[in-house]
Amino acid sequence: MIEISLSANSQGGGPCPIHLRNITPVTSTAKTAGNLSALDKFFEITKRGSTVGKEIRGGVVTFFAMAYIVVLNPIILGGKEDIAGQILDPALVGAATSLAAGFMSILFGVIARLPFAFAAGLGMNSFLAVNVVGLVTWQEAMGIVVINGLVICLLGATGARLAIYRAVPASLKAAISVAIGFFIAFIGFVNAGFVTRTPGGPPVQLGTDGSIVSPPTVIFVLTLILAGVLVARRVNGAILIALVIGTIASIIFEAISPIGSKYAPESNGIGWESSVPTLPEAIVTLPDFSLVGQVDVFGSFARVGIISALMLLFTLVFTNFFDAIGTMNGLSKGASLQDQAGEFPRIKSAFLVEGVGAVVGGATSSSSTTVFVESAAGIGEGARTGLASITTGALLFLTAFFTPLTALVPIEIGSAALVLVGTMMMSQVTEIEWSDFYVALPAFLTIAAMPLTYSIANGIGVGFVSYVLINLFGGRAKRVHPILFIVAAGFILFFTRGPLESLLS
Repeated sequence: MIEISLSANSQGGGPCPIHLRNITPVTSTAKTAGNLSALDKFFEITKRGSTVGKEIRGGVVTFFAMAYIVVLNPIILGGKEDIAGQILDPALVGAATSLAAGFMSILFGVIARLPFAFAAGLGMNSFLAVNVVGLVTWQEAMGIVVINGLVICLLGATGARLAIYRAVPASLKAAISVAIGFFIAFIGFVNAGFVTRTPGGPPVQLGTDGSIVSPPTVIFVLTLILAGVLVARRVNGAILIALVIGTIASIIFEAISPIGSKYAPESNGIGWESSVPTLPEAIVTLPDFSLVGQVDVFGSFARVGIISALMLLFTLVFTNFFDAIGTMNGLSKGASLQDQAGEFPRIKSAFLVEGVGAVVGGATSSSSTTVFVESAAGIGEGARTGLASITTGALLFLTAFFTPLTALVPIEIGSAALVLVGTMMMSQVTEIEWSDFYVALPAFLTIAAMPLTYSIANGIGVGFVSYVLINLFGGRAKRVHPILFIVAAGFILFFTRGPLESLLS
C-alpha cells in the first residue's frame, strides 16, 4: 500500500507536490517505479517533492538567469592594469569563468546535492579589480583569493561556520531570506533598466528621467507579467516558458528595429545592457584555458607587507564567508529544505565545498567562485536537488565552447526571473517576530541594508551588530549566543577596515 500526501507549494510556482511513501513491502509494481532510483535515491528527488523534469527545467532556468556572468566577469576583470602593467585578456577570463563555474556547480551538485549553482562572485571580482590590483599583480591578487578559500575551507571543516550559522536566531535567518529576495529583485530591476541612477536628487529613479522609454525595459516588463500570469495559473515550466518567449521577442525586435548596445556612442543610453540579442554568425569556439594555474599565492605579502595583505585577505574572507552563508540560508528556505532547526540537508558538505570554490576561482584567475543568488530562479521553477546544479554546471561549462550563444539571452530577460523569485521569497517575512522590537529592528535593518548597499554581507553585518547592541544595552545580553558577540565585533572591524588599515599603515 502507498500513502499519498499533498502539501502546498511554498513558492506558488507549480502544482502541489505529491509525496509517496511505501508502508508495506515493495511489490513488483512498486519496484518498477522505485527503480528510477539510482538517480532518485542519490539526489532524494521524490523525497523532496520533485521530479527529474523539474530538476532539469530548474537547472536550465538558473543558467538563463546567471549566464550573464560569463559576459560580465571578463568586463570587470579583463583589461584592468595591475601594479606591473599586466592585464587579463577578457577572452581568457571568459573561458576561465565558464570552466570554474561549470566545474564547481557540478561538484556542489554531486557532493552537497542542493540546487545551488556557482559562479564568480560579483562583489569579490569588483573588489579585486578596483581595490587590489592597484597594489599587487593579478597573479598575487588571485593568490589572496586562493588563501581566502583555504581559510573558508578550514572554517567549514572545523565546524566554525556551522556553529555561527546555528547561533543566528530564527527571525534573523528569516530576515536574511527576505532581504535576499529584495536584493535579487533589485538586481533584476537595475539590470533591466527599470530603475536607474539619477545625476542628482534621489539615488534611483524609474527608468530614464522617471519614464520607461527603453525597448529592452519594456520587453522585461512584458516578460515579467507573462511569467507572473503563468506562475499564477500554475503552468509547469512557467519561468522557463516566459524566458524563452522573452528571448525570442527580443531577437525579433532587434532584427526589425536594431538599437544595439546602450553603451554605443550613438545610443543615447537606449539599448541593451550587456549583450545584443542577435543570431550569431558562428556557434562553436575553442576556448583558451591558459590562465589556469597563473597564481602567486604568497607574493602579495612580500609586495605590500604582512599587515596590508592581511587586511585585503580579511575583507575577502568576511565578504565570501557571510555572502555564502546568507545566500545558502535564503535559497534553502525558499526551496523548503530547512528543518525545524533552520538547517538544510548536507549543510557541512555545502559549507566546505563553497570554500573549495574560492580556491578554484583563484586558481583559474576568474575570482572567487561562490554560490550564486540567481539559483533562486531555478528553485522558483521547482528545483530541489543537486541534479539542477549539475544541469546548470554542464551548461555553464559548455558556454566556453559556445560563447556566441551566451549573448543570445539578454540580461533584461533573465532579470524578469529574479524579480519573480524575489516576490516568492517575500512570503517568509511572516516568520519574523515583529512584535518583539529586539528582533524587529535588526530584521528591518537587514532587509533594508542588503539591497540598498548592494551587498549580502553588509546586510547581514548590519543585522548582527544591531541585534547584539540592542539586546546588550536593553538588558537581554544572556539571550544572545556568545558566538554572535564575536561575529558582531568582526563586522565592526569589517565596517571600519578603511580607517583601520590607514592607521596600521
